[in-house]
Amino acid sequence: MQWNRRSFLTLTGLGAVGVVAGACGSDTGREGGTTLAQWYHAYGEDGVQEAVRRYAAEYPGGAKVEVSWNPGDYDSKIVTALQNSAVPDVFEAQVKIDWVRQNQVVPLDDLLDGVRDDFSPAVLAAQTVEGKVYGIPQATDTQVLFYRRSLLQAAGVQPPRTVDELVDAAAKLTRDGVKGLFAGNDGGVGVLTGPLLWSAGLDYLKDNREVGFDDPRAATALGKLRTLNANGSLLIGAPADWSDPGALIDGLAAMQWTGLWNVPKIQAALGDDFGILPFPGLDAGGAPSVPVGAYGAMVNAKSAHVEEAKAFVKWLWLDQVDRQLEFATGFGFHLPSRQSLVARATNLATGPAAEAADYVRDHGHLVGGPVWTQQSNTALSDAVARIAKEGADPAAQTRTAVEVAKAELKRLFG
Repeated sequence: MQWNRRSFLTLTGLGAVGVVAGACGSDTGREGGTTLAQWYHAYGEDGVQEAVRRYAAEYPGGAKVEVSWNPGDYDSKIVTALQNSAVPDVFEAQVKIDWVRQNQVVPLDDLLDGVRDDFSPAVLAAQTVEGKVYGIPQATDTQVLFYRRSLLQAAGVQPPRTVDELVDAAAKLTRDGVKGLFAGNDGGVGVLTGPLLWSAGLDYLKDNREVGFDDPRAATALGKLRTLNANGSLLIGAPADWSDPGALIDGLAAMQWTGLWNVPKIQAALGDDFGILPFPGLDAGGAPSVPVGAYGAMVNAKSAHVEEAKAFVKWLWLDQVDRQLEFATGFGFHLPSRQSLVARATNLATGPAAEAADYVRDHGHLVGGPVWTQQSNTALSDAVARIAKEGADPAAQTRTAVEVAKAELKRLFG
């Protein structure tokens, strides 16, 4: 399985345990000095692997950097490596509070002096635990609602601005063999849970100390997913899942919730016959939203070369702005993590890409976050699945998930 930059934008969490990838290099490096092992997951875009190896080779510091490319279940490899090994020295991930509590990762706040405000709050929050930053964000991904302009026009449907308008539009657009909306073959459970909570003005957690969806509006919002699943307007069983734009491009659905990374493919296939929107607000008390995900460069606390690893992270992900811009925009369609670089990205200057950059700035939300545990995530995902697919009572299912999340917060904070 080829992982890519969108893998962390779904409600998967980090909890499994897998086999550690082979260690890179030895204790000797440039002119008999230090060798740093740097791990990446296997990005799906052509050219990324070659680029990150080039960055490592160009590093002018005293250490030699050897890149390890990790296909398969990268997240499990990182979990196991942090528990048992001094390798990798540098790796990409999204921090979890248990890693911090177990002293497995190194805080990097000192690297951010003078540039902290250049990162959007949601992007930096993905790497922050109890006020300390443990990862330097590398690039940002988001998801938006794509729609076929011609199909909406033919059906007399306006782009939806509320959740009820989205439900209504999906129903009206379901005709002539075309479904109104595609949000994944699971009926939107994996990718729409967060947007539905945010649409109601809620969240997974509140200030990382309280459950953020302990509110009747959560049941109201999540119940809309049942309506979409029950009224026949959702595409289920597409040849490729939500992360691939095929359903929209091939005319299987008039609207699709998918990633910004698909803009080039959609433009090539459809020209100007598409638009994008954030997920709409539930009502006047809610707000539009888009999810924000950002892997960060992190340092293994067990590394024998912590200071050298921090120096390399600073060089690549803070000092080398041209390389950061290339990494985000040169091999796919992603946003630089730093706001100052968004304005320099020519392919983000106009059209849907520019709109998406504004959505991230104005409506971006972190998916889960470092304190949102696997146990909490599983409970909420299971509840949403029962609501959407089985018609279970939204209020009762939400209460069950709330209790699990409360227990996890009590475990973490007492």
